[in-house]
Amino acid sequence: MIILQQIWLLKLMLAHLLTDFILQPRSWIDNRRAKHFASSRLYLHGLVTGLAAWAFTGLEYWPIALFILITHILIDGWKSYHPDGPAYFIIDQCLHLGVLLLCWYFTFLNTDSLVVLWSKIEKDTHLWAVAVAVLFLTTPAGILIGQLTKGWREKIVNPESLANAGKWIGVTERIIVLMLVLLGQYSAISLLIAAKGIIRFNEKDRPEVKTEYLVIGTLMSILMAALMKYVYGTQPLHRLSYRQIC
Repeated sequence: MIILQQIWLLKLMLAHLLTDFILQPRSWIDNRRAKHFASSRLYLHGLVTGLAAWAFTGLEYWPIALFILITHILIDGWKSYHPDGPAYFIIDQCLHLGVLLLCWYFTFLNTDSLVVLWSKIEKDTHLWAVAVAVLFLTTPAGILIGQLTKGWREKIVNPESLANAGKWIGVTERIIVLMLVLLGQYSAISLLIAAKGIIRFNEKDRPEVKTEYLVIGTLMSILMAALMKYVYGTQPLHRLSYRQIC
């Protein structure tokens, strides 16, 4: 039964990805942005999305497909009034994902199921440890590295040009290293370091202090991510049982 539930949800997600990113022409998006809820392409896209969900899950789930059709139109219509940027894109996709999860919940689960699931989550030491590690490696680790490398940064001309991009590069880098450590894929970390070195140090006439700043920042990021293994525990993620993870 659990496998059936998982496959059903995966099918809904597959239908969403297929219709929202592959089968939706750019002209439909532009038409929706120009005309909003008066756009015929908005309703056509919603119809395609609903039909795909219906076809993937089965004919008996037509109420689910209808709900997805209506909510998809409402969400995309709402998004058409806002700027085309990463923030609203993420909100849009989270809303769509929330609709799919609601459909899954009301089809297969109930309140008792959520209570049981939450009780398992509360007792899952590994899950909470990963949450702590991931959260630390975002902004807190970035601030710590910024303080430790302040001496080098103050010697760089126009250091603010590095700040925003460096922030997101550092967060992504630390999360990737943490995942590789938890999976026990230590050799892949060396490939990541080598690739980053090639990208960062092929610039001619780079000031030496800037190079030192980037190298030290990179090494600190990797060190902090690797040390998070000891917050999580010494057991690699791929050796944990399904019950321990879930």
